[in-house]
Amino acid sequence: MKQSKLTRSVLCVLLAPTLQHCASVTDYVPDFLAPQPIQVAGETDPGLVADAAYLLGPEDTLKISVWRDEQLTQEVVVRPDGMISFPLVGDIMAAGRTVEDVRQDLVARLNKFVPNPHVTVMVTKIMSNKIYVTGRVARPGEFLVGHYTDVLQALSLAGGLTPFAKENDIKVIRRDKGEQRVYPFRYGDVRNGRGLEQNIVLQRGDVVVVP
Repeated sequence: MKQSKLTRSVLCVLLAPTLQHCASVTDYVPDFLAPQPIQVAGETDPGLVADAAYLLGPEDTLKISVWRDEQLTQEVVVRPDGMISFPLVGDIMAAGRTVEDVRQDLVARLNKFVPNPHVTVMVTKIMSNKIYVTGRVARPGEFLVGHYTDVLQALSLAGGLTPFAKENDIKVIRRDKGEQRVYPFRYGDVRNGRGLEQNIVLQRGDVVVVP
């Protein structure tokens, strides 16, 4: 009987580190299994498009604020003629310019009325970055897109090609400085990993034509 108790005691001592290790293992959760934060993009998230090179256009909304002057804090919409209106300075051309261009222009004009003004300009809504997909696609029409949207992504937004579309005769029509340029796009080649340079990033106003 004493020998049995002694044997159980020895086993407990020998197994204790192992059992302790098992207990610690059950508490461990690998990083890839741990809950991850979910990120949801806004409907027109300015962060997707409003980088330093983004050129403003009609219908874009800007928030302009002047430090320590609440009366000079306003949201303005770029008009169809490309202009915005702001107190003291009147109309300023915004379309085709960057946010920094507009900010510097405001600083120069406001300086006549407000000594050394600290001006902040932010894009709060992007509404001018539109492209068009027409022809034999499921949902032809106008699309408000992010700054980096290529031809394949545009076709996806339009629901993809219909069964009788000529997939290797697609064209992108672009108007640039009064001239019209046409870029061919062979969908079948790009889909199979060939001619990927055809999958260009679209610009505001581009039209994708699917015959």
